[in-house]
Amino acid sequence: MSKQIILNAFEMNSAMHNSHGFWKHPESKRHRRYKDLDYWIELAKLLEKGKFDAVFFADVLGIYDVYRNSKAPSIRDGLQVPLNDPALLVSAMASVTENLSFAVTVSTTYEAPFGNARRFSTLDHLTKGRVAWNVVTSYLPNAARNFGLQDMIKHDERYGIADEYLEVSYKLWERSWEDGAVVENKETNTLVDPEKVHEINHEGTYFKVEGPHLSEPSPQRTPVIYQAGTSERGRDFAAKHAECIFVGGPTPERIRYYSDDIRKRAEKHGRNPDNIKIISFLSVIVAETTEEAQKKFEEYASVWSPDAAKAQYGASGYDIAEYEEMDPDLPFEYTKTTEGGHYKAATLTKDAPKKLTVGEVLKRFETLDHSIIVGNPTEVADAIQFQFEQSGVDGFNLNHLVTPGDLEAFIDLVVPVLQERGLYKKDYSDGTLREKLFPEGASILPDDHPASKYRHALAKSNR
Repeated sequence: MSKQIILNAFEMNSAMHNSHGFWKHPESKRHRRYKDLDYWIELAKLLEKGKFDAVFFADVLGIYDVYRNSKAPSIRDGLQVPLNDPALLVSAMASVTENLSFAVTVSTTYEAPFGNARRFSTLDHLTKGRVAWNVVTSYLPNAARNFGLQDMIKHDERYGIADEYLEVSYKLWERSWEDGAVVENKETNTLVDPEKVHEINHEGTYFKVEGPHLSEPSPQRTPVIYQAGTSERGRDFAAKHAECIFVGGPTPERIRYYSDDIRKRAEKHGRNPDNIKIISFLSVIVAETTEEAQKKFEEYASVWSPDAAKAQYGASGYDIAEYEEMDPDLPFEYTKTTEGGHYKAATLTKDAPKKLTVGEVLKRFETLDHSIIVGNPTEVADAIQFQFEQSGVDGFNLNHLVTPGDLEAFIDLVVPVLQERGLYKKDYSDGTLREKLFPEGASILPDDHPASKYRHALAKSNR
C-alpha cells in the first residue's frame, strides 16, 4: 500500500482559533458553543466519521499583547481568548469514539513535570492509549508575567529547560514502575509490589524530583510526542525527542528542506528517521462547485480581521504596527532580535519565497490568506495530493475556518475523493495511537528513542 495521509483537526478550546474575525460569520457556532460539552462530543463523532487520526489541541497561557503594546486587539476579536483547558475535554470525547486520538499542548516552561506526567498517564489510561503530548516552550510575554516572571526566559534556554523536562518525564513514565508491579496478591495482602516501584531521584539544573511516579504504566507509557519548531534549536530538539513534527513553509520545497534537515538530525541522535512523521498545515474551502467555493471565500474574506492577524503575529516578538508608518517600498527587515517564536518571524523573511517589501508584508495582513485551497472536491483533492507528494510530508493539521461547517464539508466532499485515490484510509487500524502511526512498531517507544534508555536501565538493574 502506498503512503496514506495522516490527518489531524487543528483545534483549540476557545471562542476562536486562527479564524480571525469569523465569529461574525452567520454559520459560525464555535464562539457560542465552545463552553458546551455537547459541542465537543458532536465534534468527536464527526471527526471519527471522517476517519481523522486525531484532534490536535493547541493552547497558549497568555494574551497576545505585542501588537500596539496592547491586549485590546486580541481581546476585541477573540484571538484565542476566551480560552479553556483542552485536557479536560479528552475523556468526554474519548468516551464516544473508539479510534480518534487526542494531542494536547502543554508547555515545559511553566508547568512542573511531575504533575504533567500524571495528567498524561491518566489520559492515556482513560483513552486506552490514544493520547499525544504536543511539547511547546511558550512564546508570549504575557504568559511569562502570568507565571511570576518579569521577562520571558530566553529562547534557547527554554529549550534547555524542555530537554531536562523530558528527561524527568521519561524517568517517571519509563523507569519508575516495572511491568507487573500491580500483583493483586490476596495471600500476601499486596496490591502493588513495593519492590517494583522506584523513586527516580532526579537532580538537575532546573528540576529536582524524588518520585516515584504516582500512576501505574499506561498503554503507551510515554504518550506520543508531538513538537513544532523551525529554529535551529527547535529542529534539534524535535529531532531528538519528537515522533510527529509540525513543519511550516510557503512552498513544498521549503517544507521538504525542513523535513530533510530534521531527519538528518534525528540520525545524528541515533534515531531511525522512519520513526518520525512530518506534519504540515492545511486550510481548505470546498463546495460542490468551484463557483460556490469561490463565493464562500469571498464571504469569509468579508469578515476577516486584519487587527487580529497582526496581533497573532506578535507571537514572533515583533510589533507589526512599527512598520505601518514606514515607506512601503522599503525592504522588510527586523531591526532587533526577540525571544518570541522564531518560526513566526521566519514566515516573512527567510521562509518567504522572495524578499518582501514593507508594503507587501502589510498587505498580507489585510486579506484572507490566498494560500488557502479553494475549489470543488476534485480541485481540492488535486491540490492536497500535490502538496503531499511534493513536500514529502506524512500528513496535515487541517485548519477549519467556519466550525463545524467547514469540517462537515471536508468530510462529505473531499475525504471520499482522497479515499478513492488510495491516499486516505477507509478504516482505522487497531491499537494505540503509536501503533496506528507506526504499524511496524509497538505501543511503547522504540529502542532508538532516548527515553528507552531509562526503560532498559530499569531492566538491567533487576537482572
